[in-house]
Amino acid sequence: MEQRISLITLGVADVARAKAFYEQLGWQGQEVEETVFFQAGGLALVLWGRDKLADDAGVGELGTGAMTLAQNVRSRAEVDEVIATATKAGATVTKPARETFYGGYAGYFADPDGHLWEIAWNPGFALAEDGSLTVPDFSATN
Repeated sequence: MEQRISLITLGVADVARAKAFYEQLGWQGQEVEETVFFQAGGLALVLWGRDKLADDAGVGELGTGAMTLAQNVRSRAEVDEVIATATKAGATVTKPARETFYGGYAGYFADPDGHLWEIAWNPGFALAEDGSLTVPDFSATN
């Protein structure tokens, strides 16, 4: 198996509501057969009805697996801007932005379906011009 993720699919209660939320964050998606696809760098974020996703996966219902989505941004100010925009769109702030143990700045919000997002500025994780992140070589700092 290649070390790569192609799609992240979020099971949502109401596809139209979820699509509207992400569009209010500035994301642009395409809806096909009650499924919304957002290009997110080199992968896609997909919104699909919770029941349909559970059926497709062959499970009775979706669990509440521990997972967060994260977006690294270019500055402390951008962390605050993204969290404020998400709040206006209907997100719930679960942890206000603050200084982190690694010298960065981050906070969390939950989208209307409860999916957790961390918005972080991390000076040790440089972003390319296109926003892509490359994990640094941690052994080089030891």
